[in-house]
Amino acid sequence: MASTVAALGSQLAPSKDKKKSEGSVLSVFQGLRHQAVLAIGQELNRRALGGPTPGAWINQARRRSSLLGSQLEDTLYSDQELAYIQQGEEAMQKALGILSSREGWKKENQQANGDTVLSKVVPDMGKVFRLEVVVDQPMERLYEELVEHMEAMGEWNPNVKEIKVLQKIGKDTVITHELAAESAGNLVGPRDFVSVRCTKRRGSTCVLAGTATRFSEMPEQKGIIRGEHGPTCMVLRPLAGSPSKTKLTWLLSIDLKGWLPKTIINQVLSQTQVDFANHLRKHLESSPAPDARC
Repeated sequence: MASTVAALGSQLAPSKDKKKSEGSVLSVFQGLRHQAVLAIGQELNRRALGGPTPGAWINQARRRSSLLGSQLEDTLYSDQELAYIQQGEEAMQKALGILSSREGWKKENQQANGDTVLSKVVPDMGKVFRLEVVVDQPMERLYEELVEHMEAMGEWNPNVKEIKVLQKIGKDTVITHELAAESAGNLVGPRDFVSVRCTKRRGSTCVLAGTATRFSEMPEQKGIIRGEHGPTCMVLRPLAGSPSKTKLTWLLSIDLKGWLPKTIINQVLSQTQVDFANHLRKHLESSPAPDARC
């Protein structure tokens, strides 16, 4: 009986060749998983530098994930998350395209310290504003405050009541809700904004971009007008010749909604950028500088 069981066991047990074959298949599958994850990560970075159309990018991501089956696809992004990633990177490309054009900018405001606000009219977007300042702090410090500690902005910027991260998607994309404070003299009532934000590092430069989006878990609030950002972005880079200082360029494109005269809107937006630079400097000067990485 024992010999019969042993013989039956030897027949049922996988052969060495079969085990080796199964191990090879598993190794190939794991290798494909690793390659696909790397490829998709590289594609995300390449998209910020220019590449195929957003629709083509989503199709490429889906084709790559289909090679690994539904299990791997579930560990990456849902269709909605892919759409948010696409929207954030589209906003970044469009905003950088506007900033790269040096023509048509007119000076709106210039401070004694050199802070300058420029504006121009962009087709299909209307008037956009461009803040250019130099901050006497390293770029990593600004990155930490504006990205890693984004939700604390309301503590030092009186123009912002609250910023809350609603969802994180990977390491570069977040969905946020921002509640803006009323302007001085109540010229502009309470507004809030739901945005998708995308952050990229390009060598020694950090780009923070965003645009308005829809998020089912944050519907419009009673008594608050839902405005729309975008595309907007901040570019942070070390000041040439003074790496301990940062050149900050902020493109602001915003629709406050409601019935507001354009003269009031232009006045409020340009002043908001000037105020932001002043509040940021005061905050950085008055708080310790922990280690930060961009």
